[in-house]
Amino acid sequence: MLENLITSKTRLRLLVKFFINVANEGYLRGLATEMQESTNAIRKELNNLSEAGYLIRQDTENKVTYKANQKHPFFNLLQQVVHKYIGLDTLVELVLDRMGEVRRVFIIGDYAKGIDSGTIEVVLEGNELNEDYIVILAERIELAIQKKVVFYLTQNNDKGGLLVYEQE
Repeated sequence: MLENLITSKTRLRLLVKFFINVANEGYLRGLATEMQESTNAIRKELNNLSEAGYLIRQDTENKVTYKANQKHPFFNLLQQVVHKYIGLDTLVELVLDRMGEVRRVFIIGDYAKGIDSGTIEVVLEGNELNEDYIVILAERIELAIQKKVVFYLTQNNDKGGLLVYEQE
């Protein structure tokens, strides 16, 4: 759906990279290698996103790095759009529905790094989580968001990752 609005696949991949997790940053050659794109295509999109103020360009030593501009007025909106595009909102909503006492939900692996690989790895932290339901839930989520989902259930998450839900 978002790919119909943002026709540049490179721009879309960069938005996912930087707006799924604000800790993500990258530099031209690293991004080109990671996304298997030419440096010219990446440079063009990085310049466009920087000029629009969505990304911050930082010159450090011999490298120019980029990261999301959290002070941009559209930062929160862009982050929400990227999360919706990836399917994180649907995933969290379905998990919390019948999973038991979920304390926290983390995204680990490629998506935590901003790489749109097609497989979302999710760590569910809590007590007495419904393991039988998670098998059914994984299939429902995969159909809803059109991405493979792998769940890890634990009482204490030691894998780190991107926190997407925390019980209040």
